[in-house]
Amino acid sequence: MLIFRQLFDPPSATYTYLLGDSGSHECILIDPVFEQVRRDAALISELGLRLTWTLESHVHADHVTGGWLLKLKCGSKIALSAAAGAVGADRYFQPGDRFAFGSRHLEVRATPGHTAGCVTYVLDDQSMAFTGDCLLIRGCGRTDFQQGDSHQLYHSVHEQVFSLPDACLLYPAHDYRGLTVTSVAEERRFNPRLGGEIGEGDFAGYMKNLGLAHPKKIDVAVPANLKCGRPDDDRNALSDPEWAPLIYTFAGVWEIQPQWLEENAERVQILDVREPVEFDGPLGHIAGAKLIPLGQLSERMGELNRDRPVVAVCRAGGRSAQATNILQQAGFSQVANLAGGMLRWRAQRHDIEERSA
Repeated sequence: MLIFRQLFDPPSATYTYLLGDSGSHECILIDPVFEQVRRDAALISELGLRLTWTLESHVHADHVTGGWLLKLKCGSKIALSAAAGAVGADRYFQPGDRFAFGSRHLEVRATPGHTAGCVTYVLDDQSMAFTGDCLLIRGCGRTDFQQGDSHQLYHSVHEQVFSLPDACLLYPAHDYRGLTVTSVAEERRFNPRLGGEIGEGDFAGYMKNLGLAHPKKIDVAVPANLKCGRPDDDRNALSDPEWAPLIYTFAGVWEIQPQWLEENAERVQILDVREPVEFDGPLGHIAGAKLIPLGQLSERMGELNRDRPVVAVCRAGGRSAQATNILQQAGFSQVANLAGGMLRWRAQRHDIEERSA
């Protein structure tokens, strides 16, 4: 029996796909995300599966792959297209290659256009296909960077994806509206960029004039993914802190989610590293937080208890990430950054105090 799970990373709107074989207990992951590796590994363990391969649909510009970290954690191997130009993979595949997991397999179809190394993975019975950024739900990937080519993309979709059976379910690498799956018949008919009677010239002209801003993480994600997600400093990548469910980011910062902090505030020291005017400003502050502006932290860290965990907080998470590094270098062993800072804390409607006592 096929085991299938569709997993989601909210910050990058990325889907990761788990496919497993219940008989052999082998499984593969498509497009894992670095910050979600512990989630993925936990699910694989709970389902009693063994991860054999992590597969990339392309070299991503909006998130860092979890392939390298999963290789360390689970013993899996990394594979991506030979056309991607990446280093550090265990296998560089060609169109037509297959990846087996137990009695099932995925076939590789080259679908360049969004990037040169884009592929689509097709399940053995052609009931499912994983299109990466080549074809999205009622859309497609952009073609204006990373060797993108709108003419290539048009042919990739029509020749390699739309040639699949009408009922074949299509799973994209991203969706920004909460949509999860589509089908060949739907996209062939309703896709506003590539469906219906839209010709190659019209599609190329449309894509040329999108005028999109570059992805926010492109300067970090692309170089990292060209190394299969291996960070420059990988010393802490596998050391799991036990005091809280932390997430290790590619930048080397341990993060904690707002929900956990609100429920466990009495167990930690909350360190707010904003300026006083921000602490008492419109975003407010977390009850019990200690205000030490980042510029004063080195001189005032003696005000913190080294034996209790510290959660650093700022407006959006940047200054507090710096604070965690300062504290760790000073010998604090239990330190985390509040993911998203006070902006996310407020957006998720957690309790605040608007003025200091």
